[in-house]
Amino acid sequence: MSSRIHIWSLARKSAVLVVSAASVVALSITGVSTASAADRVEFAGSVPSWATSANDQGVAAADTSVEGEVYLPLRNAAAAAALATAASTPGDRGYRKTLSPDQWIKTFSPTQADLDSVVAYLKSQGLTISAVPASRQYVVFRGTAAQLGSAFSTSLHGYAYAGHRLVAPSVAPSLPTATAGKVSGVSIDQSRLLTKPNSIKQGDLGAQGGPQITRKATAAVPVVPAPCSNYTGEHLATVPASYGGQTQYSTNACGYTPAQLRSAYGLTSLSKAGLTGTGQTVAIIDAYASPSIVDDVNTYSASLGEPGLTSATYQQIVPAPSEFVDQAACQFPSGWQGEQTLDVEAVHGIAPGAKVLYVGGFNCGGGLDVALSTILDGKLANIVSNSYGNVGEAIPADVLKGEQNLHIQAAGEGIGLYFSSGDSGDEAARLGYPSPDFPASSPFVTSVGGTSIGIDQSGKLAYETGWGNTIDQITKDSTGALSYTEPLPGTRFIGGAGGGTSSVFAEPDYQKHVVPSSLAKGHRVSPDISALADPYTGFLIGIRPIIDDTTLATGAFINQTYGGTSLASPLVAAQIALVQQQTKTVIGFANPTLYGIDRVLPSAFRDVVPQSPPQAVAYTSKNSGNSYLVSFDRDTSLTTAKGYDNVTGLGGVSFPLLSLIAQGKH
Repeated sequence: MSSRIHIWSLARKSAVLVVSAASVVALSITGVSTASAADRVEFAGSVPSWATSANDQGVAAADTSVEGEVYLPLRNAAAAAALATAASTPGDRGYRKTLSPDQWIKTFSPTQADLDSVVAYLKSQGLTISAVPASRQYVVFRGTAAQLGSAFSTSLHGYAYAGHRLVAPSVAPSLPTATAGKVSGVSIDQSRLLTKPNSIKQGDLGAQGGPQITRKATAAVPVVPAPCSNYTGEHLATVPASYGGQTQYSTNACGYTPAQLRSAYGLTSLSKAGLTGTGQTVAIIDAYASPSIVDDVNTYSASLGEPGLTSATYQQIVPAPSEFVDQAACQFPSGWQGEQTLDVEAVHGIAPGAKVLYVGGFNCGGGLDVALSTILDGKLANIVSNSYGNVGEAIPADVLKGEQNLHIQAAGEGIGLYFSSGDSGDEAARLGYPSPDFPASSPFVTSVGGTSIGIDQSGKLAYETGWGNTIDQITKDSTGALSYTEPLPGTRFIGGAGGGTSSVFAEPDYQKHVVPSSLAKGHRVSPDISALADPYTGFLIGIRPIIDDTTLATGAFINQTYGGTSLASPLVAAQIALVQQQTKTVIGFANPTLYGIDRVLPSAFRDVVPQSPPQAVAYTSKNSGNSYLVSFDRDTSLTTAKGYDNVTGLGGVSFPLLSLIAQGKH
């Protein structure tokens, strides 16, 4: 059923690296600057922007364990970018002429001699090598703050950033000249450990949503009885007059089932005709691994009359629990278990005949890179769903370049990378300024944004709007009159699709003349496309939650309702699998085709525009007993609009659209 492999020990034959030269923007090829001493070279582009004196909290304890990553440059990077672009662009002579992993490594990867030299230096400094991919593009290592400070001639300090205390170099790290010439970037800060799953469980109202305490038997009766609805309109709740004077709204979704989503997305007849993803593999990458995933999926599937997982439809490559590291910083295995479950059940629910390959990272930093390289260097799948992201783009420039080389490799091999766009809107609340999340902002991945949808009793879409939830609590006075605590829609934002204009990546050619210049301003804008993400119109999952992160013991099987762009990404990936089965093609990196289709046939997209009046649902928390009106399409500074917008991209995913992509038509 599954295999357990130490992923950093994999020595697979390699992969192809690709991305368009236009996308590798504003980042230097080497990232190095003049040496501070004659025999050393500084890497100024390896210091994060937040490592400032204003945020400095002092020298890190000498024994602090820190993960590092050294990136090696591609050979002939311009040619690699050109190959990736050509292979992904319909009409180009090189369209879909991709390389095998072995060809990619032989053509573009750093040499074995250069890799050996870098590894030898790191080992000579007492550092432990955690992982080296077959593509030789980076080395993941670990050491104490004192060891890293000595090896890179810097001092590691703690810095306050985005509500965390993170370790980073206080001055530019450097390497001996002989080693530096073989290195393009150095990562010895902890910003990568902010990578988080982009999923939200229904009822997670956050600090602003009020306490989510367990209700006591004596708790007051909710002011608005609001049992969840199995379909839009099943249960109506009476609320104070709202948009257009409306006083009745459907209650929140109990959690749409796979059958309901297949129906809403127009896939039911295709499924009955045998279009289930057979012959396709969808890879999923997350951190750590659920100890109960197969049992959970099969219990869930049986309860819904869906086919379960078999050895033909599920495999996993995961580290042993003893090899999980940085658990506290990465939100523990329990923090990622729901993510993995959501991803697997979403893909399997839409494409039950496809093989799901789950590859888990040993942490949420370098471990995710190793998981991706495992897939790329063996070309284990040509569709990869990634439901995680950094907080914004505040990652050192050299690190962004090293990470983007993996995206280039994927495009050059004909592998499509789908990344969730994020769940915190424009991130301004945490960063103090608006920013899309990386890696979704990379010009060489398909960024998947989010929508809120209603599915009616017949299984059809009742509505689709942008995902951005604000809540307004409903109260009752002594006379029994209901009112909102704030003017609608309320000021408490509880989640919405990530997106916006990149501050580091130039506008790729494929977005020009499609993305409004008022949004782009010469830069990459995300997302590219969208699917269901709202947890209040969310997806039903089945899980045995981890109750002890040390032993990985699990509790009883329960159903929960999830959303987030972590749901949208696997929903899109699963539909790509169906299209590839039907058309007998491999789509690869889809963006040039997506935007090309929009230029000549914009009607192929299901445009997501503001609703009039706005859509909302009534929701009563099972924990606090508080009642709310949850308003949709309120995504911080991001807004839906006719045509392209920074909440849903080009629009909602549709099977006919994806079929056009597979055929390379635009």
